[in-house]
Order: sequence, then C-alpha cells, then structure tokens
Amino acid sequence: MAERRRVLVTGASGLVGRRLLPVLLDDDWAVRGVTRDPGRARLPVGAEPVGWDGTRPPAATLTGCEAVIHLAGEPVFGGPVTAARRERILASRVDSTRALVDAMARLAPSERPRTLLCASAVGYYGSRGEEPLPESAPPGAGFLADVCVAWEAEARAATQLGVRTASLRIGVVLAHEGGALAPLARIFRLGLGGRIGSGAQWFPWIHADDLVSLIRAALGDARFAGAVNAVAPNPVRNQDFTRQLSRVLRRPAVLPVPAFAVRALLGEISGELLGSRRVIPQRALDAGFAFEHERIDSALATELG
Repeated sequence: MAERRRVLVTGASGLVGRRLLPVLLDDDWAVRGVTRDPGRARLPVGAEPVGWDGTRPPAATLTGCEAVIHLAGEPVFGGPVTAARRERILASRVDSTRALVDAMARLAPSERPRTLLCASAVGYYGSRGEEPLPESAPPGAGFLADVCVAWEAEARAATQLGVRTASLRIGVVLAHEGGALAPLARIFRLGLGGRIGSGAQWFPWIHADDLVSLIRAALGDARFAGAVNAVAPNPVRNQDFTRQLSRVLRRPAVLPVPAFAVRALLGEISGELLGSRRVIPQRALDAGFAFEHERIDSALATELG
C-alpha cells in the first residue's frame, strides 16, 4: 500500500483550520496539525498534533511533509492595538513564515515540501476606494499592508528552494462559530447593528467552506502560485452586507457606527473596517474554481439562517 501524503497545517485549531483538517483527512492526507496547545486543541481523530510557540516550528515538524499550509497568526482584532500587539501581529506572521522556510532550507532538496500555501490578507491592498483589485494590483499603505508585504516576501523565499508557493490574500471569513461574523451576529440580534462609517466601502468576504475548497484546490493545481485573492467573486458594500445580515437575522439595522468612534477604538487598525477594497479573485476564476457561495445572501443564510 502506498504511503499517505503528509501535510503540515499551522493554526490547526483556528477558525479555518478546524474546518480544513477534516476535509484533508477525508482526502486521505496524513495531517500534522501545529498548534500552541496540542493537549487542548481537540484536533479531529487521525490528525497528529504538534506543539509550537507560534513562531518557531520544532526541528522535525517538516519531516516527510509533501505540503505546508501556514494559517497561523495573531488575531488582528484580538485586543487594543498597543505596540506589543503590533509586534505580535508582525512576528506571528513574518517571523513564523521565515522560520518555516528556514526549516525547509535545512532539508535535503529531495526531502523538501513541494508546496507552501501561506495565508496573507486583503489588507495588502490598503484602502483603494472604487478601484478593482485583482492579484496584479500593487500594495497599498498602512500597518497591515506593510505586514502583508513582508509576510508574502518571506513566503516567496521558498520558491528559491524549488517549492511552489502561493500567498492567499484572504478576505473576511464568514463562519458562524467565530471570526468577524459571530460577534457581529450577537450585536445584530440585540438590535444594535448598523453600517460602519459611510457604508459605501467595499467589503471583501469569503464563506469558510469556499476558503477550505480553494485551499484544497490549490494543493493540487500548479496554476495557484504567487498571490491568490481568497475572496468571493461578488464583493459587497458594507451597507449591503449590513442589510443582508439584518434580513437573515430578522433584526433592525438602524444604528450606524460613526467613523470617528471606530478610529478612536481601533486606531491604525480602523482602516480594516472603514477602508474600501474591491478585491477580485481573478486567479481562482481563471483556474475555473467554482464558488459554492458567490453571493452574500447565500453565505449568510447558510451560516446564520
């Protein structure tokens, strides 16, 4: 019997990892799940748990792995934006990616993974108003744009080792169990929801299951290399997202959140909610990838209906 292909997944117990690992196991991958606390992570049966400090993988982590899916990163909206949190946001992405690529470099060429799929974010583009943003668009300005540029540069270094590398510029992931949608749904159920700022800004999103399917497709398709916009093909404006969320939850959305309040609360991260990014998944569309949830009403109804 042929040996099963092995894949390493960092951030295995995170929002995307929890949905991804069962799918990989069903596809007969031998899954090695990297997490900060293997004892409490509750990875699915069949996954091999591996602990790390969030930055440096254990020396033997990559042994025998055909592919690496690097999803780990400090949550952007995980607390006040202090200097310490900015450092954690940067290190958990940039330093951890550098450490993974360095670990690949220490392996003999024949033993290196063939594929690295590394998370990035639509924050790469900064705030761009009405401009359509396929993968060829240049980076924008701001703290998170700078983080994404540095993050992708570290991942791209793996190509010098003969590793096919894709940086997934992920939009807002819609999943009922976490991410941005869960707290938003709680606010709306209390009747306190509303558009953010003007509401005219573009809101790039993707259903969690479509993100998992895109990762699955990228594992086996060499056309997925370089930047890959991991967003649904129909971005919506913030006010339209608000309207659909209100409709699905059968709650009013009449209390807009003023832009100055968002800036006061989030500081330099406020652009992630107030900024406009009309991101287009051109590379996925060119590869013929089929999104199950192309429209926001379908995605929200599936998760919250």
